[in-house]
Amino acid sequence: MQRSVRVGIIGDTHGALDARVLSALAGCDTVVHAGDVGGDEVLAALSRTGASVVAVRGNNDVAGKWLRCGDRNGPDALPESAALELPGGTLAVVHGHRVLPASDRHRKLREQFPRARLVVYGHSHRLCIDRGAVPWLVNPGAAGRARTFGGPSLVVLDAAGERWRLAERRFAGKR
Repeated sequence: MQRSVRVGIIGDTHGALDARVLSALAGCDTVVHAGDVGGDEVLAALSRTGASVVAVRGNNDVAGKWLRCGDRNGPDALPESAALELPGGTLAVVHGHRVLPASDRHRKLREQFPRARLVVYGHSHRLCIDRGAVPWLVNPGAAGRARTFGGPSLVVLDAAGERWRLAERRFAGKR
């Protein structure tokens, strides 16, 4: 039987992780954060889910904007990009501010990560799933309070060999 991995994909929390998003991550093997984490407590909350956590640094993940809540490493410990080997392919993650202009971002991401099956990016706070070409592109939207454009959101990937499924979740309003 093919091994299956469940990956919760979030981004743009800016120091505040919506509790409904956190609950929706239950049962995930890995959580991928696409940048603009905003603080130690977000990473701590994600770690408490029991999932492994992969997070990249966004343009707002800088010392002056990072909320420190303990002895954890600050934003400089986050890589600019990351790759995760999953059953059936590679998931790459980067914060979208590194790929400009925004109007050409999808083409450039596909060129930058040609061997990936899925590229995750943040920055715009707008939920987007683009399966128009390989690699697929996912912006999970904002999982915190800032500019959620209809409510906090996330995407869940179920990866099992050749079968990859993406499911989006959006929660109405702010909490």
